Amino acid sequence: MLPDGDNPHPPTRWRGFTARQVAVRLFFTCWLVYGLHFATDIVREHYPAIALGDRLSFRLDEYGGLHPDLFEKEGYGWHIGNNPGVSMFAAIPYALARPVIDPIVRKVQARREAEGTGPPEYDSPWPNERRFFREAWERGLDVKLGLAAAVTQFFFMAPLSALSVLLVFYVLRFVIGSDRRAFWLSILYAFATPVFYRTAFLNHNLAMGIIAFAAFVAMWDPGASGRFSIRTRFLLAGLAGGTAILFDYSGVVLFAGLFLYGLARYWASSKWSDRVNAGVWYAVGAVVPILLLLFYQWRSFGNAILPGQHWMPPVEWIELGYQGYGPPQLELLIALAFDHRFGVFAFSPFLLLVLLVPWTNRGAQRNLPRREMWAVALISIGMWVFFAGSNYTRLQYNTGLRYLSPIIPFLFLLAVPALARIRALPAYLIGVFSIGWMWALVMYREVESPLGVLAPVLKTLIEGFDLPVLRTIERLGGAYGGLAASGTSPLPLFALTAALIAGLWLTGRRA
Repeated sequence: MLPDGDNPHPPTRWRGFTARQVAVRLFFTCWLVYGLHFATDIVREHYPAIALGDRLSFRLDEYGGLHPDLFEKEGYGWHIGNNPGVSMFAAIPYALARPVIDPIVRKVQARREAEGTGPPEYDSPWPNERRFFREAWERGLDVKLGLAAAVTQFFFMAPLSALSVLLVFYVLRFVIGSDRRAFWLSILYAFATPVFYRTAFLNHNLAMGIIAFAAFVAMWDPGASGRFSIRTRFLLAGLAGGTAILFDYSGVVLFAGLFLYGLARYWASSKWSDRVNAGVWYAVGAVVPILLLLFYQWRSFGNAILPGQHWMPPVEWIELGYQGYGPPQLELLIALAFDHRFGVFAFSPFLLLVLLVPWTNRGAQRNLPRREMWAVALISIGMWVFFAGSNYTRLQYNTGLRYLSPIIPFLFLLAVPALARIRALPAYLIGVFSIGWMWALVMYREVESPLGVLAPVLKTLIEGFDLPVLRTIERLGGAYGGLAASGTSPLPLFALTAALIAGLWLTGRRA
């Protein structure tokens, strides 16, 4: 049974669709849109995913020098310093796609050897991008890396983020009591928050936040389904918390937050022995992912306990604290929230509504139960404070919001009480503006100019619609045969995607 005070609103039907039908269509809609906005960025987590998918190895010797976060430890080869969790998951779709990827790579390489051609010029304004493309081409890795990035985005990141939209829809239909409003708020979460931005390529920060949010929802059970026992809920939450640590050491905040929330959730309705038992099952759930992390560190660096960052060669900010990590700094707290290149509120201004939660979520107007409100607030604050101690936070300027990606689902839930109070017309205006703002950031991703997040918005207004993958094709100048060298329009792809989405929503509706 639920503790006293929990009384979820009964859900409603909407436009002839059952909640399950809405959920299925919402999932595939988000998956299609996220996949369409794939960005061709190759990040450090791609290399372990490919190595695992190719030969079940953590060693990255053949990729040494391609990425600044790859380094060599004598006797152990090349590795990344970050935790391998997201790479392990992404290796699964990559390995399944190898029967398609490998023949394409072999065919391209055979043709190049026969023609004796050298690397084409990659027409990018960024020297590091030009150098990376030339080096990847010369090693015969450009096609392989590009296809691996596409597969891991479309078959891992995009569906994972789409599942998070379903979780938000599931929660909101009970806390708000309307499938219609839950649907539109879920669309706002999907396309007006940095979830849209970070889903464009493999990203461990967002992935671990989604997994932790799923565990939070399972522990909460807002629909009062009672489908799982308390023991099972703690086991699943422990598995998610341990997986968050496997993804990144900042996951310790999520790990602790989920456990403390679980204790608070069931404290009044359980005996002392049941609480101890729940804690044991939480630890049992966390064992496997944490052991995987220790195994990775032992195999990769010869020491199971010390993190991969311990072995990194000197980089900028590493001399401060332990490998760049120290006490929280006020400067970084402010930057994480408001910096014009990566601040969470600069990327998604409507999330400032979370500051109104003390006034919008109280009394008869309460949407979030008090316990859940405090849980999502404290988890978000914990991650914010944690990263205010990481001096590498300053290096986000060229990639946009990254470190606070894990708290986006939690922040959005915290903003819901204020969103629910807004009248229809202002709500639609806020929604249209917020989605347009984020869409511009997703299409034109370069935020390191002095204008920061305003640069993509202005480029959208001046140059029109675009897609990251089409921009990459244009910069290649026809290097891959039939691909257009210039003037590639995204409009046909937009029209095709819109037609597929319309087909989803126009079929299966009940009278």
